[in-house]
Amino acid sequence: MQLTPLIAVHMTAAIAAVLLGPVALWARRGHAARQARSQRPRLHRAIGYAWVTLMLVTAISAIFIRDFKLPNIAGYTPVHLLVPIVFGSLFLAFRALLRGNVNTHRRVMVWLYVSACLVAGAFTLLPSRYLGGLVWHQWLGLA
Repeated sequence: MQLTPLIAVHMTAAIAAVLLGPVALWARRGHAARQARSQRPRLHRAIGYAWVTLMLVTAISAIFIRDFKLPNIAGYTPVHLLVPIVFGSLFLAFRALLRGNVNTHRRVMVWLYVSACLVAGAFTLLPSRYLGGLVWHQWLGLA
């Protein structure tokens, strides 16, 4: 596999999502006693919408990236299971908001960040994967 424009778009959106996610989560954190002062709803909403957009770009672009070397079905590997998970989680998170259930929204978004950004990102950096090979072999000269 080589760095194509599609993979570059996917990788850029994924890296940006990994970086923006904690900002969106932090901006809405607050302690019960001083919640109004410590929350930053405008920042949370702006960064949150940017993060959701990045996650959608990442998931949609992943549909078109296929790998026939790893265990796959028609080029789709187990990591492609994250595509419907992203769509479903975003649907659940926004439905919870529309229903006024902020706690469910928060739980779903934190879970989505951890699973789709951190866990998937860790698997992406395995030496046998394209980006992992770049990082470990070419850039760092290891293994």
